[in-house]
Amino acid sequence: MPYQGLIHRYGPYLNLPAHTQIVSLLEGNTPLVPLPGLARELNCELFVKFEGLNPTGSFKDRGMTAAISEALGRRVKTVICASTGNTAASAAAYAARAGLRCIVLIPEGKVATGKLAGAIAYGAEVIQIQGSFDDALTLVVEITQKTPIALVNSINPYRIEGQKTSPFEICDEFGSAPDWLCLPVGNAGNITSYWAGFKQYQKGLPRILGVQAEGAAPLVLGRPVEKPETIATAIRIGKPARGEQALEAAHESNGKIIAVSDAQILDAQRILASEGLWVEPASAAGLAGLIAETGSDRIEAKGRRVVIVCTGHGMKDPSIITESFEIPQVIPADYQTLFDMIGG
Repeated sequence: MPYQGLIHRYGPYLNLPAHTQIVSLLEGNTPLVPLPGLARELNCELFVKFEGLNPTGSFKDRGMTAAISEALGRRVKTVICASTGNTAASAAAYAARAGLRCIVLIPEGKVATGKLAGAIAYGAEVIQIQGSFDDALTLVVEITQKTPIALVNSINPYRIEGQKTSPFEICDEFGSAPDWLCLPVGNAGNITSYWAGFKQYQKGLPRILGVQAEGAAPLVLGRPVEKPETIATAIRIGKPARGEQALEAAHESNGKIIAVSDAQILDAQRILASEGLWVEPASAAGLAGLIAETGSDRIEAKGRRVVIVCTGHGMKDPSIITESFEIPQVIPADYQTLFDMIGG
């Protein structure tokens, strides 16, 4: 039978109301890509759950299929979200599929062009606010409490229901949970959903390493960050909506949440690219954290199975590459010139 999307595949495991009308772009079913080079270096089994291969290029599609399906089922006409980019593109695409109006609030000048372009292409009404993502989230929560507009940020419980399907897929492929799961932490919905999924599926529990950027690390600092700053735009969040659940997930799994520098994130992005995977900077945070922890012997990965969750494709946030890119040399359209240049 052809693949029909996450709700069809895992419906019995998802706590969705009876009125739900499925809206799918055939999300999920993303690969676990081995990293043989780095695995040899770390002496472990190492895989990337590459969520950048979802329809809009990020893991957000898993939760959005559930959130939009529920909203459509109760005859909502308009959905809204605050976003640093990936949620915006996903909400816009699924709303378009469902025939719903989509409004997106973004922090002024703080969203990667590739993500903003997606939201616009799918027909969302994009509004910039003079403030942070956290300010935008406060606004959308307030307006959805006072109007019939549906909120589709990760504080929507159906988003978590959809996102917890990724651990189901990991367990289905391996037959059990990995020893370690490493992933970036921004608004903390993803780490919360992964832990919920592993617990529900009952095929073992990994230890979880959640990774924030040093300039946006409220869970590591133990306090909100009023003006978060990092090149990893997807996790540039100072007040995670599900921060408490994220801390609980790390604690219950006997794992941890740490912070890494932007330089470490960019190094990890380059390492992933060297193995053929181009991810947006925030997606490389999980690997950056793993390298930092194994290098300082705070995590024993030797002989273990480790899964790194890469949440978004590199095309989502290409500016860090394009801004440092040297213009290719121009040569005549001549065989001998080319031969001399590349050395035969």
